[in-house]
Amino acid sequence: MTRTLEFLLAKDPVLERTGDMAMASLVMDLAAEAYSVRYIALSTTTGTRGENTLVEKPRVSLARLLFDSARAGRSLVHSRFTVPGFARAIERSDADTFVADHSYMAEPFAASTRVGGDLRVNSVVSESSVWSSSHGIVGRAQKSAIERDQLRIARLARSIATYDADEAAEYRARGVGAARWLDVSLEPAPRRGHTAGRPRLAFVGDRTWNPNQEGYEQLLAWWPRIAAGIPDAELVIIGKPAKLLPLPDGVRDLGFVDDLDAALNESRGILAPLRTGGGVRVKILDAARRGIPLVATATAIGSLSEMFSLEPHDTEDAFVEAARQLLLDRDASLREGVRLYEQNRDRWQARVPHAAVAEWLA
Repeated sequence: MTRTLEFLLAKDPVLERTGDMAMASLVMDLAAEAYSVRYIALSTTTGTRGENTLVEKPRVSLARLLFDSARAGRSLVHSRFTVPGFARAIERSDADTFVADHSYMAEPFAASTRVGGDLRVNSVVSESSVWSSSHGIVGRAQKSAIERDQLRIARLARSIATYDADEAAEYRARGVGAARWLDVSLEPAPRRGHTAGRPRLAFVGDRTWNPNQEGYEQLLAWWPRIAAGIPDAELVIIGKPAKLLPLPDGVRDLGFVDDLDAALNESRGILAPLRTGGGVRVKILDAARRGIPLVATATAIGSLSEMFSLEPHDTEDAFVEAARQLLLDRDASLREGVRLYEQNRDRWQARVPHAAVAEWLA
């Protein structure tokens, strides 16, 4: 009899187009090759979508959240997602295994009568790192509490996966033996559309997430050096905007774009000068599946440096020089794009991502 997996999602996978939801959808698709897959998701309303369950996401009451956090001795983020309606949906489910996407989405499971059953957790990204880097004084004050919550959830789960090898190693060092790096990558694009036809570079990221905003601001500061003396050099900024800054010559802010292929395929590379919170690194995986070169910091690349043989560029001089080389040498951009594309294609054809998900859930 086929096992049924119920994924526990913080966002509606149909309505949300964020990087973490793109990766959650990938993992669910890979899991569906061996298991029956459903989900319970926080959404704009309560109801059903086929065999899936939607639970309305409650509005945040700061006073109530602070009270719940203090009463339970838990972090704000883990208290925020201890949603009673979500716990009741878990209790009504007949699934064999529950898979929390983000550690805090295991909180409704822990509060339900199903606690003690088969729980798997994908931490996605260390929320303590995200909060400490992007929520100011409050985030830094919450760091220790979030770490305690993450470790408690990891010990509750039968197994825990992460998108970062160092994070998995840290869990194991703290006694969580069943922690593994989920080394997934994306299905290659149907055909290589990368032409590197213009001396254009791109920055891709939702800037309402603070690490992406920081990367955007850093790149605008470095752009005059990158473009110096290169005729028609252009930088396009793609993704939901937050705080806008004056743009140097040669920079265009496209915001959210419907046709990402058209925006990226003529570009000679994607720039990712992130300093904090590497996240799920979808921009790196997407560049590889398309065959578009990258210039990125170690924070932006993370464990994918080994997966795709990527060299990080962490100093301003190194980053600027690598970006200039892509602008100046179209052939080099094309060669690097082919290398990335073929490496990603070979991983997919060898079913490396499929095996990673299957082994985690087995």
